[in-house]
Amino acid sequence: MDINKKIENILREIETKEQVKILLAVESGSRAWGFASPDSDYDVRFIYVRPMEEYLRLDAPRDVIEWQLDEILDVNGWDLKKALIQFHKGNPVLFEWSNSPIQYKTTKAWEEIYRTASAYFSAKAGICHYYGTARNTFETYLTGEQVKYKKYFYALRPLLACRYIETHGGPPPVLFDRLLGLSLPQILREDIDRLLEIKKSTAEADVCPQMPGIYQFIKNELDVQKTYADSLPDDHRQDWRPLNRAFLHLLENFGGSEDCSHDL
Repeated sequence: MDINKKIENILREIETKEQVKILLAVESGSRAWGFASPDSDYDVRFIYVRPMEEYLRLDAPRDVIEWQLDEILDVNGWDLKKALIQFHKGNPVLFEWSNSPIQYKTTKAWEEIYRTASAYFSAKAGICHYYGTARNTFETYLTGEQVKYKKYFYALRPLLACRYIETHGGPPPVLFDRLLGLSLPQILREDIDRLLEIKKSTAEADVCPQMPGIYQFIKNELDVQKTYADSLPDDHRQDWRPLNRAFLHLLENFGGSEDCSHDL
């Protein structure tokens, strides 16, 4: 069975068994970023909503659905309430899901939600998140003589995302290729292009010798972004009212016109 069709079937099964409506379902991992290995799995993330009465229960249901995790598919989702709380915090993960180039399902209801939530992007939260991701990857995977080349991208992409936020002040593109549109030294760009070609033909677990140019860029850029993150003021939007209104409006229409959706 075609993988997209399989994922669509899984999403319908989740809606039926969990009695929820899926508002958005996307690819969130290396396939969405544009540097998947031949054996990369599919990281499917979705946002769902329950009927209004479920949010009034004293024994509230879990706010996540962990559906499947195997060598091919990693499928889990967040309740809309959880997602909106995270939007209020400026959580960059929600902005990545919202802007993923690979969508398995979207709805008019989600488009309205995101129009409201997009105003909650925080440059401070974004820089700190991407810096932390890059730092952890570097210290955990990239300091030995032999490294998994995939891990370079898990440091390069967030560091370029930091540069994008610094330059443009908004959510960075999900696709790695678009981040490469930033101004970079020619020799670094050549090293990254070579790394991309190698990555396409190597398995997830393959290890190779260090690439000194990329290693040094990551090491230096971590220091630059740490200094920049520390200098940023807190720019979180504090007003809950727009998110509350969007949440209540959607709940009031659960089962009504908002039911119209389209799979992609």
